[in-house]
Amino acid sequence: MSASDAHRTIETVWRIEAPKLIAGLTRITRDVGRAEELAQDALVAALKQWPDEGVPRNPGAWLMQAGKHRAFDGLRRDKLLARKHQELGHELEAETTPDHDAALDDDVGDDLLRLVFTACHPVLSTEARLALTLRLLGGLTTEEIARAFLVPEPTMAQRIVRAKKTLADAKVPFEVPHGAELAERLESVLEVVYLIFNEGYAATAGEDWIRPALCEEALRLGRILAELAPQEPEVHGLAALMEIQASRLRARVGPSGEPILLLDQNRARWDQLLIRRGLAAIERARAIGGAIGPYLLQAELAACHARARTAEETNWARIAALYGALAVINPSPIVELNRAVAISMAEGPAAGLAAVDRLVSEPSLKNYHLLPSVRADLLGKLDRHGEAQAEFERAAAMTRNVQERTLLLARAETARRAATGA
Repeated sequence: MSASDAHRTIETVWRIEAPKLIAGLTRITRDVGRAEELAQDALVAALKQWPDEGVPRNPGAWLMQAGKHRAFDGLRRDKLLARKHQELGHELEAETTPDHDAALDDDVGDDLLRLVFTACHPVLSTEARLALTLRLLGGLTTEEIARAFLVPEPTMAQRIVRAKKTLADAKVPFEVPHGAELAERLESVLEVVYLIFNEGYAATAGEDWIRPALCEEALRLGRILAELAPQEPEVHGLAALMEIQASRLRARVGPSGEPILLLDQNRARWDQLLIRRGLAAIERARAIGGAIGPYLLQAELAACHARARTAEETNWARIAALYGALAVINPSPIVELNRAVAISMAEGPAAGLAAVDRLVSEPSLKNYHLLPSVRADLLGKLDRHGEAQAEFERAAAMTRNVQERTLLLARAETARRAATGA
């Protein structure tokens, strides 16, 4: 194997194995930052040895073994307390003769789940949780994460370093919580994965309307979670929601990256495999039973669109009812805005506009560009084109996404022409 082929193989293996490797090493060291350093050391060793010796039969186990040996060397070098040696050394000493298959026999699934809960711990800010999750579980480089969230690389690097230090200083245990704490922490985990997906699905700023790589990472994390926590219906609900939403990615942009709105999309471009996966995940969540949570409800909403072969076949009355149910368990002005859109499609633009107008004075929507955008669309349908133009222009001034701003300004110009008869 050539050096370039070996390096490509190592890069692929690293992307797949890094989360499991860091999780296993965190269990040993009880320090996420130290575990990541050891994993990087193992990667460096692979880059040195594999081009000459060939890729091992079980590359993931090889990396784990290399990381564990470095952990053990560190323990001896730092002269840790004898108790620590007794707790951690016996396991590592037993592996002096490498057994690469046994090296992965360490409840990898449990370790990954512990790492998910650690990276998404509420002691961290939302921004820190997002960055650390993408770094440790998504396998993205600091540069990639910084680019995705449009911040300078040094800023993102500091954010990640601070996050790891915060976890260490707070002595966050490397464990899956139980009871009431599990529900609270699981909510944080799901929120982080969903925020990553949403930033990819509709980028809040920058030149691109969508960032598929972020959607792919969130979807991968969601699938992992669904296997690690198979009895949690909301995990399957989130996985279903992301599968179905991701099915539309190819249809969401035109040839120049311009946005294509849902009702204008070519549904033949929707990925039917992802839709089937999403619908199956909904059934899996339903089969578990229990109270229906917000992610499962949103998945049901997405399924309404997925099941409609054309935009005209969409069951808007059901969508409005589902938004009503979502507003009960997860009240939010944004949910009410989406419900207003569904009402406009089911009952007409006047009914929708009345619902939207009840939200105009809502403080949390003061700088939310989709409020004037939705209002503009409904005003246009009621032939109030001058007002629609002003609302589209206001929405364009609020958004930080270049592609979305271009779309809104184009719609404002269309409304101006309709108003003046030009």
